[in-house]
Amino acid sequence: MIRTCLFAVLIAVASCKEAPKKEKTKIEEKFLLMEVDKDFSRLSEQKGMKAAFLEYIDSNGVLLKANHFPLLGADAVDYLIAQNDSTYILQWEPRNGEVAASGELGYTYGIYALRPTAADTVLYGTYVSIWKKQKNGKWKFVLDTGNEGLGEIQPEEEQ
Repeated sequence: MIRTCLFAVLIAVASCKEAPKKEKTKIEEKFLLMEVDKDFSRLSEQKGMKAAFLEYIDSNGVLLKANHFPLLGADAVDYLIAQNDSTYILQWEPRNGEVAASGELGYTYGIYALRPTAADTVLYGTYVSIWKKQKNGKWKFVLDTGNEGLGEIQPEEEQ
């Protein structure tokens, strides 16, 4: 009798299907990726551009910089390590983005602000980052580039 009950319980447990995981909607995925980009910017403000980029770059990430060939993987990391980010603060704000239907790739773009610590000015530009979801579920950028050219804004003089 005990064997029969145990057998019935095992059959019942084995036949139970795992509850389906609720898949995130495309809008939720986009919102989450935009939040990752904002966290990336906050880290840049708090610990410096170099620390933030080293934290968020994919091992095969690419940097597109003015007057440079594309910097790939280890070369991109070496480039970041060599940077002196002590004379400015770099922050940005994503304006929009998208995540592929697969949920594995996405992009964000927006406006950045570069604030030199020795000057009372802000230089603005645009950027785009292409992101890849890692096996652990975290997003890392696989390509990042920016363009100068929105100019600088001087604070209004006190009257």
